[in-house]
Amino acid sequence: MNTGGWIGCSVVVEVDVGAVVAGTLIYGSVLFSIAKTLVIPRGSLPKLAKIVDRSVDWIYGRVCAMTRSYERRDSIRSSQAVVFLFVMLVVWVATLMVALALMILPALRSPGGALREVGASFLTLGFTSTATPWATFVDFLAGFTGLAIVAVQISYLPTLYSAYNRRETEVTLLSSRVGEPAWGPELLARTRIGIVDAEVLGIYQAWERWAADVAESHSTYPVLLRFRSPNPYASWVTGLLCVMDSAALYLAVAPSRAPLSARLMLRMGFVCCRQIARSVGIVFDPDPHPDDPVALSFEEFLVGIDRLRSVGFPLERSLEEAWADFRGWRVNYESILYELAERLDAVPVRWSGGRRAMTMTLDSQRVVNRTPLHPDGESPQIYGPRQAQAQAKEAEATFDDESSDITGTDLD
Repeated sequence: MNTGGWIGCSVVVEVDVGAVVAGTLIYGSVLFSIAKTLVIPRGSLPKLAKIVDRSVDWIYGRVCAMTRSYERRDSIRSSQAVVFLFVMLVVWVATLMVALALMILPALRSPGGALREVGASFLTLGFTSTATPWATFVDFLAGFTGLAIVAVQISYLPTLYSAYNRRETEVTLLSSRVGEPAWGPELLARTRIGIVDAEVLGIYQAWERWAADVAESHSTYPVLLRFRSPNPYASWVTGLLCVMDSAALYLAVAPSRAPLSARLMLRMGFVCCRQIARSVGIVFDPDPHPDDPVALSFEEFLVGIDRLRSVGFPLERSLEEAWADFRGWRVNYESILYELAERLDAVPVRWSGGRRAMTMTLDSQRVVNRTPLHPDGESPQIYGPRQAQAQAKEAEATFDDESSDITGTDLD
């Protein structure tokens, strides 16, 4: 009795079964990774996507470390999201081809031949096939998988860019109203030199809906976090921080005048920050105490107060009272947005925390009011109750003078 032949045959069978099982497990795990990344709205990246994202971010971090210019770093990182998507696609395709090759290996007995046949089927080339039932099944499975991935990617990219365009519309509007880069105290200061209170109400209402949209889209598709604004001095992170800081500052220094929409915007901002934090693994306190410390110092807070005083913004509270109230609001979102700003290397504006690379903090650029009488610019007009009345009287007097000039003119 030839027991050696039976042993050899059983070993071959075990190897074949092991290859099929291993290939099936890898195939199933990769499909689950694709579904969780592109289809399932569960708000978290699978492990494979996290590994690729960290690897790509590490490479970009090493390249950006060579320059201290924020503008240069922003230009380099502008392609990071696209590179991540491309590398992720390559990893998925390569891993699926390996898995399918393991599944078809018992029918071919050649690793190279298995990869060649699976690749021909996966990429729908069809230049080779093996006429056995199991090999035919794997070939059909490979062809279906390749077509399915292409179809999902085609539907995935328009969804990403649609959410990106909605996000950037409000960010661009904020830049035109507040300046670049956006800073919370500057938004309140503009209410005295160009933006009326009704417009601030509209800004808070728009950003409440914006935060709801971003919370849903960016937690479902975390790769959107890596998409940068077209303007290097604009960022969705610092834009959200600007609006939330302005709302918190409004409630802290002038609670009787602050609109209800400021509170509603802050609440939706909390939800947005925490939903995104959970999707990318940022640790935070879900119920912080108002007296908990914040990274923003009292001295930095005074810089914002000085900006408000420079335009005559009415302050109803003492500095100590305003600081305590403002800190009680900011403790709910500061740590999350600071962490996002550092991870994404957002524009380093005031009150936005540190960055991984040493960068000088950028001040918000203020629009120069140029007129024919003052081509080099003039100080912006401060709007308030008394100033508005004075301007109305001046305009009325000017109109009366012009009317009398027209009446007394000889048209002949």
